[in-house]
Amino acid sequence: MANPGYGKRSTPDQRPRSREDFTLLPTRERYVAGFVDHLPEGASMSVKQLAKQLPLYGQQAISKALTALSVAGHLRRVRCPVDAGEETRWVFRTFWSRTARSNEWWNAYLANETARPQPTTALVPAPSETNRAPEPPPAVPQQRTASTRGPGPSRAYIALARLGREDHRLALSADDCAALEPRAAEWLARGVSVDYLTTALTAGLPAEISSPVGFLRRRLTAKLPPHLPPEATTRPAAPSGRVLVECTECGTPGPSEALPDGLCRPCRETCATGPGDSPPVLPAPPDIKAHMANLRTLLKPV
Repeated sequence: MANPGYGKRSTPDQRPRSREDFTLLPTRERYVAGFVDHLPEGASMSVKQLAKQLPLYGQQAISKALTALSVAGHLRRVRCPVDAGEETRWVFRTFWSRTARSNEWWNAYLANETARPQPTTALVPAPSETNRAPEPPPAVPQQRTASTRGPGPSRAYIALARLGREDHRLALSADDCAALEPRAAEWLARGVSVDYLTTALTAGLPAEISSPVGFLRRRLTAKLPPHLPPEATTRPAAPSGRVLVECTECGTPGPSEALPDGLCRPCRETCATGPGDSPPVLPAPPDIKAHMANLRTLLKPV
């Protein structure tokens, strides 16, 4: 299960399950779709977690399958802002539909979802927890005592600890967060917000990150912003109902209308020329023998 407020969300008005579900999809996509369809509400939908549960395929294959399911109209990944005191936190959800939906249907549904208030806790409890009182969100692990850390983790420490939720490639250990905390605190001391810090650290990530702590140390040093007056960084909070759709392939956010099939333009163009399409027709290679015979004929004396 994902943390409260995250994970799978099923759309309404779906047809009942049957043996005909997903039969038109390729084998891999049909396998992944059948598994996702039976997951409970709030289940984790990250590529890493799905790959752990589906031994037939690795993370890259699962990612490609989710992209194909997005194009087929079965899912959309979104970011929903929720109020968290003076700041705005983004909650990540994956909306799922057993029934394939058109882009127009998804746009209308997500526009309606935009108008709903976004709570800070899970909308649907896990089946095993329906008879228990809701548990508070998991606290950020602390490795130092209150005498050395004070009353609780700093804003910089918490921002670093949450990077793994933004992107699994940036997951840090408690010791990593403690080591990078002074560098992140320097950013906040220069007048930037936690949202600004998070965006700067997660934008334009490479495909693979072998050492998250080393990568973030370089970014925190190289991208350190200049000193800014506090009023220059003040911005209105994001509307509580605004939903951004994420590109299922690369994670680029945007309005639903700008991401048909749940893909941004570059990823859509890439998928259009992917393995599932017929290869481009190349011109036939020239007939060298015929060409040389023709040249010999032209060189013969008259």
